[in-house]
Amino acid sequence: MAAEAKRILMVEDEKAIRDAVAAYLERDGFWVRSVGDGQSALEEFERHSFDMVILDLMLPKLSGERVCRAIRDTSDVPIIMLTAKGEVEDRIVGLELGADDYLVKPFSPRELIARVRALLRRVHYEQEPPMEVLDFGDLVVDITGHKVTVDGKVVDLTASEFKLLTTLARYPGRVYTRMELVEKVLGYDFEGYERTIDSHVKNLRAKLGDDPRNPKWLYTVHGVGYRFEVPRKDPAAS
Repeated sequence: MAAEAKRILMVEDEKAIRDAVAAYLERDGFWVRSVGDGQSALEEFERHSFDMVILDLMLPKLSGERVCRAIRDTSDVPIIMLTAKGEVEDRIVGLELGADDYLVKPFSPRELIARVRALLRRVHYEQEPPMEVLDFGDLVVDITGHKVTVDGKVVDLTASEFKLLTTLARYPGRVYTRMELVEKVLGYDFEGYERTIDSHVKNLRAKLGDDPRNPKWLYTVHGVGYRFEVPRKDPAAS
């Protein structure tokens, strides 16, 4: 039923691309609202409740970067960034702004559909069994409730950041390579680079207040990847 369809905001200034992608999405059962500039994107986002935003980087009136930042100020809705730029640094910028994925033009609409579905599966955990709460004292990860708290305060994480944290925290002490984390967190054969995960870890550390120079939970294993550790209690404090 149309009322149950996932709602997607498509933001793209090139009408041919915008119309083609919207047609593919609607054919695949999604409810789509399409706009061609950044200002209209924010107006539509305030007007409707969306399950995902597909956002072009280069937009008139208001850039994709500014739109992404404005959305992230109020929402953790999944964002796929579209860009004509293929350089690594340009891709990293989108991820550091809070985008969950990116796709470089020209792209196949079928690939976009696959990424949309993969990202929605990660967000809504349609195939995940119920999980217990991971309680590490100051840090509590409620996987079922999709909530993270540090010192009793809720921390707002993007879908990718939450998946990264839960992947690491389920197995304290285990070292994951960057490519293992790409596969587990991004959910498919991602064409990005190892620095994609580095960007997500950087954002996650900042939100958790975990100093990379003196980490409490997230440790870098140089030349390999990352691991999660449970802080040891100070016997003198007992």
